[in-house]
Amino acid sequence: MKSKFLLPSLSLLAMAAAAQHADRPNVLLLVADDLGYGDLSCYGAKHVSTPVVDSLASRGARFTDMHACASTSTPSRYSLLTGKYPFRREGTDVAPGDAGLIFLPTEYTLADLFKEAGYRTAAIGKWHLGLGAETGKQDWNGKLDVTPADIGFDYHYLMAATADRVPCVFIEQGRVANYDASAPIQVSYRKNFPGEPTGRTHPEMLKLLPSHGHDMSIVNGISRIGYMKGGGKALWRDEDIADSIAAHAINFISQETDKPFFMYLCTNDVHVPRYPHERFRGKSSMGLRGEAILQFDETVRQVVTALREKGLDKNTLIIITSDNGPVLDDGYRDEAWKLAGSHNPSGSFRGGKYSSYEGGTAVPFIVYWPKHVKSGTTSNALSSHIDLGASLAQLIGAKVPQGAFPDSRQHLRQLLGKSHRNRNFVVTMPNNRSVDLRVGRWKYIPASRGYAEAWQTHIETGYQLKPQLYDLRRSPYEGQELSSRYPRLAHRLQKVLNKIVKQ
Repeated sequence: MKSKFLLPSLSLLAMAAAAQHADRPNVLLLVADDLGYGDLSCYGAKHVSTPVVDSLASRGARFTDMHACASTSTPSRYSLLTGKYPFRREGTDVAPGDAGLIFLPTEYTLADLFKEAGYRTAAIGKWHLGLGAETGKQDWNGKLDVTPADIGFDYHYLMAATADRVPCVFIEQGRVANYDASAPIQVSYRKNFPGEPTGRTHPEMLKLLPSHGHDMSIVNGISRIGYMKGGGKALWRDEDIADSIAAHAINFISQETDKPFFMYLCTNDVHVPRYPHERFRGKSSMGLRGEAILQFDETVRQVVTALREKGLDKNTLIIITSDNGPVLDDGYRDEAWKLAGSHNPSGSFRGGKYSSYEGGTAVPFIVYWPKHVKSGTTSNALSSHIDLGASLAQLIGAKVPQGAFPDSRQHLRQLLGKSHRNRNFVVTMPNNRSVDLRVGRWKYIPASRGYAEAWQTHIETGYQLKPQLYDLRRSPYEGQELSSRYPRLAHRLQKVLNKIVKQ
């Protein structure tokens, strides 16, 4: 599928990889789903404890001003893997479960980078970046024609989209895992299949009720977005999703090989529907959402333990982050709002998932690599996921082909906590596809259309018909709008933003 850049022969690459393996680390990029800046105890959470993640943070670097590229999943993950801002490409909105692969054939990814440098590459867990060549035309009963293998991943075990969207099956190496030929799969995002119950028509079948939307096909007693028929033994049980993701990650780590690995490991926690394994029930005062955070911490424990048992922990760079800001009610009546109490999943920031405010893209970011990242480092450097491509290329000594990672800049010293220098600017994309700007202490939100508060999620979006300017040094919460006080600065930042967008 991909038009490859000019590279050395595979045999030369293999020899180079073997010679350099001792000097190059494994890289584990662990991306949580909808985990907020304030959801980890090492970031100030008081009503939930995440001791495993906290331990890695205390023995590595913890970033306080890291930003995802978007406040929703699909565009954020697209940018993380391509080093290209999502607003530069149409089709990077939140993807349906039957979306075709959203990457262009020529787009270079983090997986390409590591694979061509002699690494084994894997994508495991939540995907939400499309599968197959065309939207709505996948053969879920055979082999998909376009998969993550076409963008550099040697191995994949994936949820096609999110847990609240059909199809509710895992995809392994282009096929439905544990496929059940007696229950062929049909998927539609247009209409239901005759005789199939939905959350709207048969609420008595549900163990978790929807709050808005999410009332279509029922799988495992939970109604979803979209319609699905069949699946049989291949259908997932929500309670087992985290363990299944962890088990496949551990299996990949455990494979005997002389190559280092790059793993893009994406947990489903804490995305809706939140229905953690039974062993976490009643363990959190914040109910299902709190239990999902505990489950996330347990996944980290399982994977880190596997690295240690294989003797790989000292030469594995572990990055833990989230794809965007948090949301409490995102479609199910799990009482997250009620049980959160004084817990603010966005920490000290305003807004959350979908939002232009800092809470939409300010995410936890922890880097752990023994002997290379100083224990107890806290970095306040303004940083962005967009720079992972160029920085990790520098880390492994790989040359980035011309045109690859176009918006990514090399900030390896910042990534390893050795420099606290700010990025010159950070741009982020909220759900309405406007583009916001951070330059040092200043946050600029241009005029845009949309609801000031999303009625479904009760999150302040930041969408206003006039520009907004905030001094985050004075108020991290973006509580005082200053564009009328500093009109020249607002105008100058708008010009900077226009230039970035047009590049």
